[in-house]
Amino acid sequence: MPSVGKPVLLKGTKMQDHTDHHHQHQHGQHAHEHADQGEAHHSNHGGHADHSGHEDIFRQRFWISLLLSLPVLIYSPMLQEWLGFTAPGFTGSQWVGTLFAVIVFVYGGWPFLDMARPEIRRRQPGMMTLISLAILVSFVYSLAAVVLNLGDGFFWELVTLIDIMLLGHWIEMRSVRQASGALNELAKLMPDEAELLDANGATRSVPVSELRNGDRVLVRPGGSVPADGEVVEGASDVNEAMITGESKPVRKSQGDQVIGGSINGEGSLRVRVTATGDETALAGIMRLVEQAQQSKSNTQILADRAAGWLFYIALASALVTALAWTIADGFNLFALQRVVTVLVIACPHALGLAVPLVVAITTSSAARNGLLIRDRLALEEAREINMVVFDKTGTLTRGELGVVAIATIEGWQEDQALALAAAIEADSEHSLARGIRQAAAEKELQLPPVQDFEAIKGHGVQANSEGRSVVLGGPRMLEKLGLQPGEQLAAFSQSHGAQGQTVVYLVVDEMIVAALALADVIRPESAAVVRHLHELGIQVAMLTGDSQDVARAVADDLEIDQYFAQVLPDQKDGKIVELQQQGLKVAMVGDGINDAPALARADVGIAIGSGTDVAVESAGIILVNSDPRDVLKIFTLSRASYAKMIQNLVWATGYNVIAIPLAAGLLAAWGILLSPALGALLMSVSTVVVAINAQLLRNLNLETVT
Repeated sequence: MPSVGKPVLLKGTKMQDHTDHHHQHQHGQHAHEHADQGEAHHSNHGGHADHSGHEDIFRQRFWISLLLSLPVLIYSPMLQEWLGFTAPGFTGSQWVGTLFAVIVFVYGGWPFLDMARPEIRRRQPGMMTLISLAILVSFVYSLAAVVLNLGDGFFWELVTLIDIMLLGHWIEMRSVRQASGALNELAKLMPDEAELLDANGATRSVPVSELRNGDRVLVRPGGSVPADGEVVEGASDVNEAMITGESKPVRKSQGDQVIGGSINGEGSLRVRVTATGDETALAGIMRLVEQAQQSKSNTQILADRAAGWLFYIALASALVTALAWTIADGFNLFALQRVVTVLVIACPHALGLAVPLVVAITTSSAARNGLLIRDRLALEEAREINMVVFDKTGTLTRGELGVVAIATIEGWQEDQALALAAAIEADSEHSLARGIRQAAAEKELQLPPVQDFEAIKGHGVQANSEGRSVVLGGPRMLEKLGLQPGEQLAAFSQSHGAQGQTVVYLVVDEMIVAALALADVIRPESAAVVRHLHELGIQVAMLTGDSQDVARAVADDLEIDQYFAQVLPDQKDGKIVELQQQGLKVAMVGDGINDAPALARADVGIAIGSGTDVAVESAGIILVNSDPRDVLKIFTLSRASYAKMIQNLVWATGYNVIAIPLAAGLLAAWGILLSPALGALLMSVSTVVVAINAQLLRNLNLETVT
């Protein structure tokens, strides 16, 4: 189960901040409403302004501009000639197209001009500069053509260009909003009110924001847990799927931890609050999801550079187009139309959307599958990993002693011996005792009654059970009693002792009847993850501070390629360096404070979610479920995510490689030309294709990986 109430997941974050700002995309705020703020945020991703919070504004501007564009189209002489109709004439009707085109330019086109100002002030021209230049040149020329009688302008191309640009922005914002909806969905999990219990057990409804650590709350059947806490009374199955990715409800009873936002089952729980507000695991998850969506990867940096290159390519292409057509036919409306079309086609709208959409979908998909991505670069580099190093204790193993084998003399059954051992250890808090009791509990054994329990310091325990004297202890206890194990039990002890396991003996009426081997229990899922990593062509290593015997036994059991035993905490990162010097790309999986340097040193650091704060902070990826099999999901998601990014970048740039020469009129001699309006349409189609391709990533089923 993931750790709850860990401050590592929540520092500097307020739940309300996430609720209010989850729609804001990572590029920055819209300059036409917050020009000064827009300039500060605008540089985050190659000058591509954020507009995910303004979907309604652009939708409204699109529909109104489209409506205002109809008179421009109807009274366009060129369209009337093409379509064979005549618009109704009246006094001043020749100005209808011009008047409505001016309105569309001011209402629909001005936001683009406003968003270009921060780019120009920073001397970092980008997409907004290209759009603004295209519509400004179109507008100025067309207006001059009408006022100065220079010939036909192309107002109808101008208004359709603006309409299509508005439509493209609306579609982009809608896609980004849908892709980034993970934060909003997480925010909805936390209830608004809680039922606070007073000293007398009475309840009263209070806002969740008023809860404090130590408060006791009642969680009714079917209700949401209002804060992280510990169950003090009651038992129920709790659904934590939206937070941990665990599909099955988890049984909770007294002493168990519950996570704020999880859904209670049919039982009633009384919970003592241990973390509230921005200290809850849910708030931490939201922070990490948002942090991942805002972090840059190498692919995003490449997209930013490509957008900058494309701007200069567009300007150079426009200049060459203007010179070529001027030399060939003089600088006229046709030449200007070619220049404008080149500028429209070169707009890197799809390029700006290519990576951010994949990032948003990937991080939200990861969160749904129990992976928290703190660093986008870590997920991207995971596809190149060819060596995974696991910490042993708490990662490949449970980090607690458990019974791994039992041997008995003739006439005794293993379960009979285990039940008796668990019964006399009932009152002991020793780690060996807890392991024995846990083993009996897992088998649901009926424990015999015991009396006169006594702990013998340094040796073991003794008690009476059903008239028999029972002793449980190690070799020193046998020495004290003057007993020697039989041949079968002695061989058992020697075999398991050689593996670094602890062996204790059950003595009944001064006869050794059973031997129990205890060790740090290997997680049942560890073998599967090692096997699947090998199938992916990835080597597996293990780091541990335990002895050579213990390390060898675990490595042999799991078929691990190599292991490093008796490694001191300050030596773990050195082992990572050794592997990296061999040319390996290394991922480190760990959970302890002594793993933190190694997690930071590795190419990809992966922290077990139930681990320490330091370990989690040192890692780029966190496994919420503390299930090592989730490592496999990382590699699958990394490869799929990177493939989508590359596909989008290839489409966005490859489209321009083909479209710019056509826009310049390279094939004009064969009658193949692109008008500004058609150029804008193709640009928007490119944006839609990129958005749809990114959305296909949602179909990736990571559950089948494990």
